[in-house]
Amino acid sequence: MPTRRTVFFISDRTGITAEMLGNSLLTQFEDFQFRRITVPFIDSPEKVEDVIRQVNETGVAEGRRPIVFSSVVDEIASETIRARAEALTLDLFQIFIAPLEAELAAKSSHAAGRTHGIANSHEYYTRMEAINFAQSHDDGAATRELAKAQVILVGVSRCGKTPTSLYLALQFGVRAANFPLTPDDFADHKLPGSIDGHRPRLFGLTILPERLREIREERRPGSRYASIENCRYEVREAEAMMQREGIPMIDTTSKSIEEIATTILHRAKVERHVY
Repeated sequence: MPTRRTVFFISDRTGITAEMLGNSLLTQFEDFQFRRITVPFIDSPEKVEDVIRQVNETGVAEGRRPIVFSSVVDEIASETIRARAEALTLDLFQIFIAPLEAELAAKSSHAAGRTHGIANSHEYYTRMEAINFAQSHDDGAATRELAKAQVILVGVSRCGKTPTSLYLALQFGVRAANFPLTPDDFADHKLPGSIDGHRPRLFGLTILPERLREIREERRPGSRYASIENCRYEVREAEAMMQREGIPMIDTTSKSIEEIATTILHRAKVERHVY
């Protein structure tokens, strides 16, 4: 049985930064099972007291101290948590800010919410526009404004186009559309006319037929759509079309959304924003 430990992600804003870095570190310990508790918006002395009490009570109940990843910016609150929480406290903000202040010979603003807030309204609304674009151009639903897309994902149904498009928009502010390749397209042996004029922005996704069958079976059990014969046919024809048309592609079978998106950004040289 894996060893169980409780981990707190504490922040005076959303907690996303603490979660992202903390979880990246925790993945290196495969023999442990972590119970994760995120406590956001610790932005008052009362909330600091409450979260310290929660951490300490958890340690007493479990008989071992919890692990705390903190991204609390306020120096007093951060010091209070480090001093009074009976836990291994990893202060992700203080670890890095002091060396940066020394290197830059400047004092940081110590302002909360700069990473996942609306510190720059223009960049924030650019990201919202990208998300709206991805939603309205999902699965070929709209093709009139494809010229505005930075990347257009193509591939067979259920190969990962929609979640990748939304991730590109949400995480990087990339205007991503996606378009399905269907048996009708394969019969014509050419790209659909609505995307043929946007070749520089096309990027293909493919997947192993066996994995595609599993995904489709969950959606439409026992259907021809989900049969292994049909999955093999569609994947084979889609890959042949993309190779014939010179469309770069990536196999999504064993890759996470993060890996797929990063590969697309790197290989397609798409400009991305950092939020």
